[in-house]
This record gives sequence, structure tokens and C-alpha cells, in this order.
Amino acid sequence: MKTMTRVLTGLALVGALGASAAWADQPGADWKVNKDQAETVLKGAGYTQITKIEADDGHWEGEGIKADGKQYEFHVDPHSGNITKDELDN
Repeated sequence: MKTMTRVLTGLALVGALGASAAWADQPGADWKVNKDQAETVLKGAGYTQITKIEADDGHWEGEGIKADGKQYEFHVDPHSGNITKDELDN
């Protein structure tokens, strides 16, 4: 009986985590900078290719390649359009 309870508890936790992750990855209703605008900002900052961009933890987040051919990680503030993270992806 204990094993069945543990299995069901584990499944419930996995389901809850999956549901909250999907909810967190939506652009906020008050975001002034949409995905296309964020990409434009990034290209203006030297990104030649955006390989991934998504809403996550209250900002646009992703990866891209700059003119030096290296992969970088970035964050873009959805209210100001400022790049708040721009570093090599190790």
C-alpha cells in the first residue's frame, strides 16, 4: 500500500510541476516588447542568428550566434527592450 501511495504522490507532483512550467512560459499581458521586437533588438546588438527565444521567468530568454560565430545566451527585458544578459554559452 505504501508503494502505491508513493507512486501516486510522485505522479501528482510531476503533473503539478509540468502544469506550472507551461503556465510560467507565457508572455505577460503587460509586456511591451513582443518576440519580434526582442529579436530586432538582439540583431542590433550583433546577433546574426537567433536559435532559440521564449518567454521564461518574466523575460525573453534564448540563445543565438554572433558575428564571431560563437553561441551566446541572452535575456531581454519585456518592458524596456534592454538586453539584461548577454554571455557566452558554455
